[in-house]
Amino acid sequence: MSAPVADMDAIVSVRDLQVQFQTTDRHATVKAVDGVDFDVRRGETFGIIGESGSGKTTIGRALVFLLKPSAGAILHNGLDPLALPRRQFQSHRRDYQIIFQDPNAALNPRMTILSSVLEPLELAREGNKAERLKRAHEAMDRVGLPQDIGARYPHQLSGGQKQRVVIARALTLRPKLIVCDEVVAALDMSIRGDVLNLFAELQRDLGLTYVFITHDLAVVSHISERIAVMYLGRFVELGPTEEVSERPLHPYTQALLSAEPRPLPSSMRGGQRIVLQGEIPSPIDPPSGCRFRTRCQYAQPLCAEKTPDWRELARDHWVACHFADRPNFSPN
Repeated sequence: MSAPVADMDAIVSVRDLQVQFQTTDRHATVKAVDGVDFDVRRGETFGIIGESGSGKTTIGRALVFLLKPSAGAILHNGLDPLALPRRQFQSHRRDYQIIFQDPNAALNPRMTILSSVLEPLELAREGNKAERLKRAHEAMDRVGLPQDIGARYPHQLSGGQKQRVVIARALTLRPKLIVCDEVVAALDMSIRGDVLNLFAELQRDLGLTYVFITHDLAVVSHISERIAVMYLGRFVELGPTEEVSERPLHPYTQALLSAEPRPLPSSMRGGQRIVLQGEIPSPIDPPSGCRFRTRCQYAQPLCAEKTPDWRELARDHWVACHFADRPNFSPN
């Protein structure tokens, strides 16, 4: 598989990333991420989408080194963080933060909101008490939380407020990159837009870079400059948001797009929904060749015999499919 040429403006470069886990009986290995290459460019929002079990959350955790890669490399600004001495490694990680899906699980129910926002600064021993308090209040103000919320406890806040608290806590360390793992999935539809707009404002004002992980194509299309589509531990397509959304090259991406709800009468909707047969295979024993072949309507004998190359078929638009460049391949 040929990898993209390293992007000179990349804040994160990933090469042949593999993350594996031993099963409880130690006789099998789960290949959660199995050979992924990509760059995240400074100041962009890089979206990763896929079904549950595809490995996208594992990538997110590996990017901030909550998980250690089994093989391959993750470089931050060209630097391998694992090569740093322990003290420098801990300091370096502050620039790369992650926000998880469930704010209830992220917040200690016995700590006040202000204490939770202060906690990263105290652990990092940033400044004196007055300076830490000032930065915590600034972070809360930046995400739209009134100062009197600081005396409350998580159970006294709404879901949207709790997610804003978690965002504020991540901001206190002034990170360069934030991995957002399904950050609006647990929120009501009525407040998802407000939180997504907040992320956009923070990116504009602070120059942040995001890796946005979700199963919701509408969300990732709304906020991302580029989208990577993941299936069973590997990327199957990667490209600019408009290209991937309007001109998908991989059958899996086409199926995801066909299933996306559209606010139109049925008579005005173009194309038919592509229904994928069966469940996603096990990452313990993935199919040979193309991993999507067991659910693909276009599968041919070659798909079982050979792993498709990772090819750039249009400018910055990559795909792993033997037949993506053939006429009449797309059902669109």
